[in-house]
Amino acid sequence: MPLGKSPSNSALHPENGDELPTGPLSGPSSIEWRRQRLLQIGNPSAEATETSSLRPNLETRAASYGTLPSDAHRRGGKQKSNFRARHGLGALPDLLIPKGRYTNPPTPSVLTPRSLRGSSYFAAQRPISAYDKPVGQETLEPEGAVKTNGIRVWYSSFTSIDWLHDAIKDSARQARLRRHRSKRGRMRRQLDRSIGWLTVTIIGFLTAVIAFLIVRGEQWLFDIKEGYCTSSVWKAKRFCCPVQDDTLFATRTPAFVTFALNPEESCPAWRTWGEVFAPMTSSEGGLFKQEAIEYAMYTVIAISLAILSALLTIHLTASTSFVTRKDSGVLSSTFATGNDGQKLTNPPAGSTAQRKVLYYAAGSGIPEIKTILSGFVIHGYLGGRTLFTKAVGLALSVASGLSLGKEGPFVHIASCVGNIVSRFFSKYETNEGKRRGILSAACAAGVAVAFGAPIGGVLFSLEEVSYFFPAKVMWRSFFCAMVAAMTLRFLDPFGSGKLVLFQVTYDKDWHAYELLPFLFLGVFGGVYGAWFSKLNYRWSRHVRNGTWLKRYPVVEVILVTLVTAMFSFLNPYTRMGGTELVYNLFAECRAGSSNTHSGLCVLDPPTQAIPVIRSIFVALLVKGALTIVTFGIKVPAGIFIPTLGVGACAGRILGVLIQWAQYSYPESAAFAVCKGDLNCVIPGLYAMVGAAATLSGVTRTTVSLAVIMFELTDTLTYAVPVMLSVLVAKTIADALEPKGIYDLVIELSQLPYLDAKHDYVWGSLQINDVTDRDVDVIRVDRENTVKSLRDQLQDLVESGNSDSGFPILRPDGDGMRMIGYIGANELEHALSIVADDPDQVITFHSTTPQHHGGMMASSISSLAETGSNIIGSDPYDFSCYMDQAPLTVQDNSPLELVQQLFTKLGARYVVVTDADGHYQGVIDKKTWLAFLDELEHKSD
Repeated sequence: MPLGKSPSNSALHPENGDELPTGPLSGPSSIEWRRQRLLQIGNPSAEATETSSLRPNLETRAASYGTLPSDAHRRGGKQKSNFRARHGLGALPDLLIPKGRYTNPPTPSVLTPRSLRGSSYFAAQRPISAYDKPVGQETLEPEGAVKTNGIRVWYSSFTSIDWLHDAIKDSARQARLRRHRSKRGRMRRQLDRSIGWLTVTIIGFLTAVIAFLIVRGEQWLFDIKEGYCTSSVWKAKRFCCPVQDDTLFATRTPAFVTFALNPEESCPAWRTWGEVFAPMTSSEGGLFKQEAIEYAMYTVIAISLAILSALLTIHLTASTSFVTRKDSGVLSSTFATGNDGQKLTNPPAGSTAQRKVLYYAAGSGIPEIKTILSGFVIHGYLGGRTLFTKAVGLALSVASGLSLGKEGPFVHIASCVGNIVSRFFSKYETNEGKRRGILSAACAAGVAVAFGAPIGGVLFSLEEVSYFFPAKVMWRSFFCAMVAAMTLRFLDPFGSGKLVLFQVTYDKDWHAYELLPFLFLGVFGGVYGAWFSKLNYRWSRHVRNGTWLKRYPVVEVILVTLVTAMFSFLNPYTRMGGTELVYNLFAECRAGSSNTHSGLCVLDPPTQAIPVIRSIFVALLVKGALTIVTFGIKVPAGIFIPTLGVGACAGRILGVLIQWAQYSYPESAAFAVCKGDLNCVIPGLYAMVGAAATLSGVTRTTVSLAVIMFELTDTLTYAVPVMLSVLVAKTIADALEPKGIYDLVIELSQLPYLDAKHDYVWGSLQINDVTDRDVDVIRVDRENTVKSLRDQLQDLVESGNSDSGFPILRPDGDGMRMIGYIGANELEHALSIVADDPDQVITFHSTTPQHHGGMMASSISSLAETGSNIIGSDPYDFSCYMDQAPLTVQDNSPLELVQQLFTKLGARYVVVTDADGHYQGVIDKKTWLAFLDELEHKSD
């Protein structure tokens, strides 16, 4: 059946070559075009000021970004019986769509895609291909076609992907490639296999280059707070004043012999700000002391760097500023106002509180990466703008001296690189499931350049962030991490041949009596990790998001930076950068070395131990307290380095105490294995073990963290101490606080992350307790017109169920039997194509299975352009969009089966039937997550 023509159709054609949807397999059109098409259905003379989900009231509608439904215990109200109230869905507002009041319809050309594109610098969109487009130009014969479960058009932001659909589609693509047994066909298969390896190679190389630029930039910006290099203003202090690291003299000199030479005191090329402004100092008749000038310059530059980082993060990566044609035309953030703070504090009557605006470049990004890899879509979070802001903002925020690190955000940066590179290859661009395999490999590369640990990076991706990690992904992750580490080694960011600054090597073995101190460090790491997670969560929830700081994030950054600068001058260790502090704490004091590692080498414990311990303890308290209030501010920030610093301080203190005990009682039975060697105890080893234990307590990583530590020390000698402390720390932390810092951030941000590792106790609960029986359905025994389906779609959007769809039912005896399921995005796309005929009847049937590459996979652009009829392709038959084989469970099935369907199979929704196969209801992924959240809080 050809598409009908209408006078208004020409007005809706964008000008200057903008693409229109040409059929089921066309790429997404402009969201404004789709919105106007849906508004036009049944309303050729619609009023321009109408208010609905298709044209929201900009003054009252709060932007929603896929937040989970609020449960009763969070709202403080009573549990309600109906499903909408039980899951926190607001009442449907009144819709005003007047008819026939004006003779001329509103002119959509005023808001054409090109005019929208020119309205913002960042709104330029590249052409987007269809999600389920044909793999090749030729069409498969019917006997060679592979059955698929319907057509998917695109994934909108803050929706979950269909793992099953993407797996079936890739299987069909592989079957199509294998059909060709000629020499050309074999070459195409080899090329297809090589694309994955080429992709991860490019990702590893680019990740290392970006990491090199960030490290070099951060070093220069950090040192510029203290002064500049006179030989070259662009040189950081370590390149302006090269220091020989642990240079051994030719003769064997006892460790307790000190030298007058201090490398940090002899550097004529480096000029501090106190020396620059020497005429203003009191020694020359000036008004200020040199220390006061240096402190003022340090504070001003630090605050300036932090403010610049915060401004970049807030103004370039706010979630409301990202627009893509893949978003829904009825939910796009394009039509939200910029005053989100006001909308959140004064939500419209009858609506639920919406989640706060997200800033994509803020934080470490690992919790969001975990959510994305679990099958959630956040358009723009892994885009080019976020990559630029994250990289530049990270260098600025770390250089400001804040108690944060850059290692965690490297995972986010690598994932951005992986997403951008994968979009150039159609096998990943049009398959979200396969793209997540590339993102897992990119995460491994991010850890590899952060810690110089490619094997640890692969294990970190497997243990912490990845949701689906088959053998092929592991091999590619390993290769990607190797390329990244090798490239960074050649670039040499620190000028020392090391991948990371705090990479150390110990030349002594550990002893049996040291297992007890290592066990104590594990307990300390677990207790600190649990309480840090608790305090940071409470600070973020009740102070950062519960006071006026929520409306003024830049002011919070200024205050935190000012407090950090105030405490930075307590001693050299609080002023030292996080990476440099960890390096000095890890370092081994070698005999005869001229490098005392900023005075941390205790050569005479009776006289030097107490001052060193006091200084390290002050640094521990300052770094620990500042990290609690710093992690979560609106700048790119990681948690690895501050946590390693706290643990290293604790370990170094314990190591110095044991060294002091061995120095004072060398003949004790506990130190008999030392045989009188006064250099038997290595405080740096205790610092390394303490750092591993503390990081394990905060992040709850175990195997990957231990391997990272092995790679940092270039040896397996200390495998047992590290493994012992890490296991003890995780055990203690899990007992005190079941969730790590990343899981708490996910909960705080209300990200829909389904944890497959968590075990739930179902008790007497049944499937009927979670089944949504109130969901709107499409019945094939009734007349379903274009307009009626548009109204149903509008109701679905207003109810907050934009990530779901409509079960399609037919009567069967005393009940209804399901013949398929159509998603909201698919229905929106299909309705925008046939919007010119609002009274035309839409049909659904399950008699004709869809084939990959068959008739429905060919272009039907002539349907819209010329109105010609293609045999077998009825534009008003929406069966091609329908999932004709959805996952179903009987209502007497155990809840654990539903959990396995969502976690193991990656289902977006599960249909519930009775014993006779009659339709009962639907459980979509977000409903299931809300149910699990409510179950978890009841168990607590």
